[in-house]
Amino acid sequence: MKTKKSKKQEKIYELDGANMDIDLLPKKNLSWKQDKCPWNVAEGKNIHKCAVKDVSICEYFRGIIKDDVVLCAYSVKK
Repeated sequence: MKTKKSKKQEKIYELDGANMDIDLLPKKNLSWKQDKCPWNVAEGKNIHKCAVKDVSICEYFRGIIKDDVVLCAYSVKK
């Protein structure tokens, strides 16, 4: 476990092993802006997810920052 000091000098823990669902699949009536998964865009599908609880993590998933920003390493293959 790693710890960091935030700007407010509160202790922030980096905890390993979270088990969660993360995706950028389009949903009706979301109250926030949502980008599209570049892998889904490249394939013209809506099937790829960043993480599926109890199942898998996408090979391109690199983490989450700022509450809900997904870090993704997918690059369009030509």
